[in-house]
Amino acid sequence: MNTSTEPDPGGPPARAGTPAVELTGITKTFPGVVANSDVNLSVAPGEVHALCGENGAGKSTLMKILYGMQPPDSGTLRVDGAEVRFRTPAEAIRAGIGMVHQHFMLADNLTVLENVVLGAESAHGIGRKARARVLELAAGAGFDVRPDVPVERLGVADRQRVEILKVLYRGARIIILDEPTAVLVPQEVDELFATLRTMREQGFTFLFISHKLDEVRAIADTVTVLRRGTTVGTVPAAEVSSRRLAEMMVGSALPVPERGPSTVTERPVLTVRGLGAVEQDRAVLSDVDLVVRAGEVLGIAGVEGNGQTELVEAVMGMRPLRGGSVHLGERDLTGLSTLARREAGIGYVPEDRHRQGLLLDESLWFNRILGHQTRPPAARGPWLDLAGAKADTRRIVAEFDVRTPGIDVDAAALSGGNQQKLVVGRELAGDPALLIAAHPTRGVDVGAQAGIWEHLRAARAAGLAVLLVSADLDELIGLSDTIKVMFGGRLVADADPLTVTPEELGAAMTGAGESA
Repeated sequence: MNTSTEPDPGGPPARAGTPAVELTGITKTFPGVVANSDVNLSVAPGEVHALCGENGAGKSTLMKILYGMQPPDSGTLRVDGAEVRFRTPAEAIRAGIGMVHQHFMLADNLTVLENVVLGAESAHGIGRKARARVLELAAGAGFDVRPDVPVERLGVADRQRVEILKVLYRGARIIILDEPTAVLVPQEVDELFATLRTMREQGFTFLFISHKLDEVRAIADTVTVLRRGTTVGTVPAAEVSSRRLAEMMVGSALPVPERGPSTVTERPVLTVRGLGAVEQDRAVLSDVDLVVRAGEVLGIAGVEGNGQTELVEAVMGMRPLRGGSVHLGERDLTGLSTLARREAGIGYVPEDRHRQGLLLDESLWFNRILGHQTRPPAARGPWLDLAGAKADTRRIVAEFDVRTPGIDVDAAALSGGNQQKLVVGRELAGDPALLIAAHPTRGVDVGAQAGIWEHLRAARAAGLAVLLVSADLDELIGLSDTIKVMFGGRLVADADPLTVTPEELGAAMTGAGESA
């Protein structure tokens, strides 16, 4: 294998029939974990090739190998027929490979143009030539771009377009898209797919990583499925059903979010009145009223950046209020700390498990203690109860099917889905009165989704009140008893989950409709 051979993206075209990307016999191990085992993947030029599999199936590791972020232990990589071994992402970029990450890597205080050019100033400078090239690429992809607008003023879909422009600006012809629809509403997904089809016609090749199997079948030409680190099979997207893909991924049918019979009572658990909050002289919450009752899942729909995060932070005591009140049952929590609110009976599944939910370099049992350090089983009187925390961690691992070699491994060693199951299990421990679940299944596979949904349904049936924030509209409609739409920091519409469609809900979320 060559040590660092990189095909020239500006050189002669690949031979007819030569795959754009070919991975053969890729194996990658970490201590105690086989991430990839003899994986084979062949991607034709000018196709959208989807990569599906459970969390922990090896998708992310495989893409990190292709993008130069991890070296394989064995196996061969070829790009346009030339054998390569990338040591850094920079080498992959020079070979014409770009990656759009699920979590955007943009500088909010810089303009669109500055974000695209940043780090690639040697290509076209930073002036008129760079601007012309950005506008040329945008026009070719069908984007309406305002190069001088600060990124902080853009919505999620426009930020994603900036990320795509970044990889195009660096000469990418093979583009990896990691969960590109995770934060988009249906109309934005349609716009993204129109862009991909336009670019595919221009000869671009896409590797499309997604858990949303209906979307995979809508946009992909070919689908490769990984399970437990190895290749299960590759099938034409037009010839396979979502049910069959799910069976290939996890050995069972595609799960569907279902709320079951109504368990809503008349007893208010969370009551929010007149909630207001300001950030840098800008109102991020305005006069928000809502009530969540025992046995009810109240869903909050909204395009990201319209106040959902701020609402959750306000209820949790993580954001100062300009006005309003928060009650849990009869108790006024408005002036209490986040820990006191947790002790009062609030469980919290944060939207970003890495930043807010886990200490990745600590053990599973240590993470069980987080936020529960003053209550049994993690504490006994004023002291931490390590034996109690470890015993309950074992219970969570068993009850929530957290796949791990043991409770002493670091949280970073788990796949995303297993990390999320650990967080959900921790937050449901101790029978809270209210669970705030922000994007509880974001970035997890269909198997983990099904497990988390089942635990939420069971807790709801037992009388738990749930405030659910989700960008997955099928999840929101399937699990919620009531749906409210946020736009511009306000609750602007109600939707009946029994009758509303994702398209109608998406229209209300983008301000196109006043009610759903």
